[in-house]
Amino acid sequence: MAVNPDSSPAARALLTLELIQNSPGITTDRIADKLGVSDRAVRRYVGILREADIPIESVRGPYGGYHVGRGLRLAPLMFTAAEALGLVMAVLDGHHDATDPADPVGSALGKMMRALPASVAAEADAVRRTTAPAPDRSAVRPDPQTTTLLVQACSQHRLARLSYRTEKGSDLVIEVEPWAVVVRHGRWYLLCRSVSADARRTYRIDRVQHVDLLDGFFTPPAELDPVVALEENLGAGWDHLVEVTIDAPAEVAARFLPRTTGTLEPVDARTTALTGSTSNVTWYAMQLAALPMPYRILKCPDLKQAARDLGQRLLAAAERTSPRTGPPAASR
Repeated sequence: MAVNPDSSPAARALLTLELIQNSPGITTDRIADKLGVSDRAVRRYVGILREADIPIESVRGPYGGYHVGRGLRLAPLMFTAAEALGLVMAVLDGHHDATDPADPVGSALGKMMRALPASVAAEADAVRRTTAPAPDRSAVRPDPQTTTLLVQACSQHRLARLSYRTEKGSDLVIEVEPWAVVVRHGRWYLLCRSVSADARRTYRIDRVQHVDLLDGFFTPPAELDPVVALEENLGAGWDHLVEVTIDAPAEVAARFLPRTTGTLEPVDARTTALTGSTSNVTWYAMQLAALPMPYRILKCPDLKQAARDLGQRLLAAAERTSPRTGPPAASR
């Protein structure tokens, strides 16, 4: 990051302080390289900091460099936009590398660690260095800049054009009304309305290649519940259409089925119709198997077969685990 030649010596000295804070032990030549100045200029900036009573300590030799001594009264923490968004995304999905100083999350966390008292910082840093996070393997963090643009479009109710790559590798250009960004099980989704299809759509943000904010605006649906709408939409548009009748009121059946199985509609006071779709009939059969009441599959032969196969496996497993019984022992 070469300094602006018009910057004042004080501004350059503050940049030098930030480098020393971010990389304790940094050498004169490394600071000079990062700022695009001479070694002599770096020593001048360090002198300015010391004159301002900022305790910059230096150690000579191959393992030496500059450090900020204890006793410095730190200014309020200042995060870059990337660091701030990185922290928020890390909290939301738990998928980040907090030990990497080059990562926005690691950089922001490092700033907070340096602001802590030495006794507290030592314990916190030990946790940071020795813990091994095991994030959800299916979790995918999208590009922060792409996410920022989509959040901006949602908050401003502004039309957007997406360049999108589908799961099969096809490239699409879609004009949408961005309604909400939703995080679900480590995946980031855009809930929106496709302008050309005039239909609600869900897109994975990690597959969005580019975002253009357009001049037009829109009015989002009244009383929109983004999470409910997303889960309902994730249950639609798959390969196998499903229709099931459940012998229970809709509000009872809803307690046992995830919204991703489809839409529940009451047929009468004691019967509910489930309409949905799936690309994985085995998964869908397992969801139906959790129902404690009778149900009938009206559409989707593949699902019927998957439900029969699952029932046979469960019955065989129950027989293997049940205690064997035989004729009563003869009395002596």
